[in-house]
Amino acid sequence: MSQPVTTQGRLAKFSLVGAMGVIIQLAVLSLLAAIRTNYLVATVAGVESAILHNFIWHRLFTWRERQSSLAESFSAFVRFNLSNGLISLVGNVLLTGLFSGEMHLPLLPANLMSIAICAIGNFWISDRWVFISDASASPLMTVTAPALAPATVAQKGDK
Repeated sequence: MSQPVTTQGRLAKFSLVGAMGVIIQLAVLSLLAAIRTNYLVATVAGVESAILHNFIWHRLFTWRERQSSLAESFSAFVRFNLSNGLISLVGNVLLTGLFSGEMHLPLLPANLMSIAICAIGNFWISDRWVFISDASASPLMTVTAPALAPATVAQKGDK
């Protein structure tokens, strides 16, 4: 029988996945900055790369005991992009803009500080809303995947 996951254990897993996501985010950011991409555009691309990476690993590792159907995984992916995406994209763009653009800090340290600040909100919302079963979610907060739902085709003569 497996042990229940504690909040501290889950936070440790979340942090490990997040650290890998940071590497991906900074690699994309550095690559785009090296080819003289605007720092805000580079930030958005780096954040979205990390969001995609993190969702996959949180689903398989951090919240694996909450695994569910393919349709529920799709719903969780939408919730993850809406929540973590919004927090990370808006938070990183605003904070990186403040730290790098206004305060003239170097881009990578400015981005690391932004990531650390956004991580707190991302963990909370992931644990409480993203990686829960659709049955536990509020109907207003659940996204269905029409393409993944069983199709019902009416045949001539069916009632």
